[in-house]
Amino acid sequence: MVRANGAVSLRELARVVQTSEVTVRRDVRALEAEGLLDRRHGGAVLPGGFTRESGFPQKSHLATAEKTAIADLAAGFVEEGEAIVVGAGTTTQELARRLARVPGLTVVTNSLLVAQALAHANRVEVVMTGGTLRGSNYALVGSGAEQSLQGLRVSRAFLSGSGLTAERGLSTSNMLSASVDRALVQAAGEVVVLADHTKLGSDTMFQTVPTDVITRLVTDEPPAHDDRAATELQALADQGVQIAVAGNSLPGQAPAQPGLETAPPERRGPRRDVPLPGQRRSHPGGAPGAPQLRSAGALGDGRVADLAPRRR
Repeated sequence: MVRANGAVSLRELARVVQTSEVTVRRDVRALEAEGLLDRRHGGAVLPGGFTRESGFPQKSHLATAEKTAIADLAAGFVEEGEAIVVGAGTTTQELARRLARVPGLTVVTNSLLVAQALAHANRVEVVMTGGTLRGSNYALVGSGAEQSLQGLRVSRAFLSGSGLTAERGLSTSNMLSASVDRALVQAAGEVVVLADHTKLGSDTMFQTVPTDVITRLVTDEPPAHDDRAATELQALADQGVQIAVAGNSLPGQAPAQPGLETAPPERRGPRRDVPLPGQRRSHPGGAPGAPQLRSAGALGDGRVADLAPRRR
């Protein structure tokens, strides 16, 4: 199953082999010792850093509690009337569900899942890129998606990926997805990466956001035994990335490390950052919004550029 899908959750494995998750966890540990797979929180992936990208069904069952906490915290960085871009991914989908409550928001996205989460929000305008549908993650990719983002300027981008290291930054396993993510980054004044601790220290084939371009990382508190994730967090902080850590109330997790600020996942409010040198400039402001869904490709007259926030 891991070879076929790239990743699989313990819950799905237990269901397929009709045994308990405790038994599956023990067997996965034994398979990791033989070098046949790598364990991740709540599942297993192909061994090695450059793993094949797993599909949406597999990703949606991995680290669900962590993604929820990250999305809760990340939503607190979005201001009323702001214009933002949101990339594809299961964590950004969770974020989109919370953004539906932010009035006057304009969201540009290449993700069908993000658009679906916001489609019925009363005071949120959703602008979709063009492009070719990539079914494995329900995202629009290709030259059409990239061209529709030209001339766009928004306050910040929220992106996820397959791996994050201090050396290379954010990366993904698919070349087309990486190209669109880079175009999303070019449109934003700030870049916010959403990544649970299972992605910290993992490196995949295509770089999307270099470390020096990442303004802020929103993540969860790594378990006490996860030295790799903790080391990577410190290395990212040393390079000037602002670290925001979701509440450490998840089962099996240790208290926050010194220097990393935490916030309870249910709280949505003031920004919670580690004060670090080299802080990037934010672009607060407002942009009018309306409850409609439209394509960025249809705005060929340059009106997409007007999504940049205006000072009130």
